[in-house]
Amino acid sequence: MSAVARPPTDEERLARVSLSHAVEPGDPRLLALVAQMGAVEVLAALRKEARRLDAGAGLVSRLDGVDAAARLDRAAARGLRFLIPGDSEWPTQLGSLDHAGDNCGRGRTPLGLWARGAGHLGDLTARSVAIVGSRSATHYGATLAAEISFTTSVAGWTTVSGAAFGIDQAAHRGALTVPAPTVAVLASGADRAYPVAHRELLDAIAATGVVVSEAPPGAAPTKVRFLARNRLIAALATGTVVVEAAIRSGALNTATWTERLSRVLMGVPGPTTSEPSAGVHQMIRSRGALLVTRGEEVLEAISPAGSFTLAEPREAARPHDGFSLTDQQVLDAVPVARAAPVANLARTSGLSTLLVSSALVRLESAGLVVRVGDRWRLQALEGVRSP
Repeated sequence: MSAVARPPTDEERLARVSLSHAVEPGDPRLLALVAQMGAVEVLAALRKEARRLDAGAGLVSRLDGVDAAARLDRAAARGLRFLIPGDSEWPTQLGSLDHAGDNCGRGRTPLGLWARGAGHLGDLTARSVAIVGSRSATHYGATLAAEISFTTSVAGWTTVSGAAFGIDQAAHRGALTVPAPTVAVLASGADRAYPVAHRELLDAIAATGVVVSEAPPGAAPTKVRFLARNRLIAALATGTVVVEAAIRSGALNTATWTERLSRVLMGVPGPTTSEPSAGVHQMIRSRGALLVTRGEEVLEAISPAGSFTLAEPREAARPHDGFSLTDQQVLDAVPVARAAPVANLARTSGLSTLLVSSALVRLESAGLVVRVGDRWRLQALEGVRSP
């Protein structure tokens, strides 16, 4: 019988608050120590040993300057809550980051997440898909991102993205159009609108979904924090769809985390000459990403095996589909308007008159040819019967 996980203690929560204000998000060395020893012990050890380090004074100052309880109270006044492993709202899939290694100096399960919004983060991300891509999105890319998000949201999957310009914005808006809750993962503090132009968008997301960040309240976005943020987007979702990403796009960093976590990686192709899609094309060609073009294809990829399948696309059935090769040869030999005798049809088709005669009977029965005396021509297609 498995043991029931105990909820985190207040001391553990306060220690994680202190550490989240003193160190950069996604520091793999610190997070490995916390996973091994617990935040309380790590915080005590840092305070004791920091002055022996080259940059110890700065760390000690940051740690001593944090009144964790007061920070929690101020955050709550701004509508923020601090989630840590063991909380009922904590997304347990984030634990997979501890086995995904480091990338660009970031990695492992976060100390905690500062969250704002009416949604339950754990419930919303139990069935979720990340949709990311270029900030300089084309109309083509933005339209597809919104369509994919709309379709997957209607099916009950939560869209996770980064609330940036371009593809992220389109993905969130596609979900809100349903309307359905969506999750925005920020590189700034969860109380800080970034970009500023997306303040209303972030408020709309928080109204039914969740805005989250590993960085503490008020924190500004930096390159390191964007890199840390990307791993969370990938880890929260069952799969990631990349819509428009140039060769050096940050969205490809999210794709790398998706691969490291063994989640489903998908790419939406663009025109072959499109620079904004060059990174996606490379991802599909050499990294094994699944090519998707619409929301239903994404649903097929992320749904449990056999629970959502698409029929192979086919052209509309034609009147002569299903006929034998002999019947097809005879049909191809029959003229459109001026009727021809069986002997002529035999020469044209390269078949004997006996085979042609029997084929003409079947084709006449199907409504494809018509007899004019002892000659034959094609029939108009209206009213044609299947063979």
